Amino acid sequence: MRNNTSSEFLYQLFALILALILVHSFYVTLIRPNANAILQEQLAREAAGEAYVAERSFYIVVKDYEQEACFILMLWAFAIMGYKARRTLNERKLLSLPLLGVSEGSRVLPEDVRQMSRPVQALPEAQQGYLVPRTLLAALQRFGSTRNIQDVSSAVGDVLDTESDRLDSELSMVRYIAWAIPSIGFIGTVRGIGEALSQAHKAVEGDIAGVTASLGVAFNSTFIALVISIVVMFMLHQLQLLQERLVLDTHSYCDSNLLRHLKTD
Repeated sequence: MRNNTSSEFLYQLFALILALILVHSFYVTLIRPNANAILQEQLAREAAGEAYVAERSFYIVVKDYEQEACFILMLWAFAIMGYKARRTLNERKLLSLPLLGVSEGSRVLPEDVRQMSRPVQALPEAQQGYLVPRTLLAALQRFGSTRNIQDVSSAVGDVLDTESDRLDSELSMVRYIAWAIPSIGFIGTVRGIGEALSQAHKAVEGDIAGVTASLGVAFNSTFIALVISIVVMFMLHQLQLLQERLVLDTHSYCDSNLLRHLKTD
């Protein structure tokens, strides 16, 4: 478990660095050059006195630093959720395997615990840390020591409750990212409004270009942050649903393949 935690931390750190490099490179090579070209064209047409309607270009909407930070956090959250979803899907594969090999109508006595545990203990080390093997081994060990079926059911419930709490706590970073993204958008709003107010004297004199550009920063950053936050929250809820189904299906698996076969005499 400690090795899994360490490897997951390194994965998250590497994912953050990679997301920062990819997004910043994309901005430097594509987004900001195109946005600057469009703005220069608009300024030239305005200086020439042409009547035109400024188009809402994607490059201009996402060009600011707040939007860049939001995209970095979005990719980081996707990487974390992808890692956890992949592990959950790998764990679900064990639900389709007859790990204990208990046939229909057979009985499992306390004396059979050691023999029943061998197929589970023979799994690869990585798979032994999955939820299904851990729950089965806890149930078998409890049955062998107490010879009480109710205690076995309680042991299964305790393992699954602990796993639910663990899975929920491990999503705290993704929840923080989902909260931080709209907060960064609001920072852009405050920055844009502050810049617009600092140029209010120019607007009074008839030059509103600086004010409109600053207000664009304010509204664009909030717009992009809220859209990204909606997407991240949707993916987060899908991951939570996948993990909750794993816990519930594991309980059903233990009940069907072990608990209903237990006999004390």
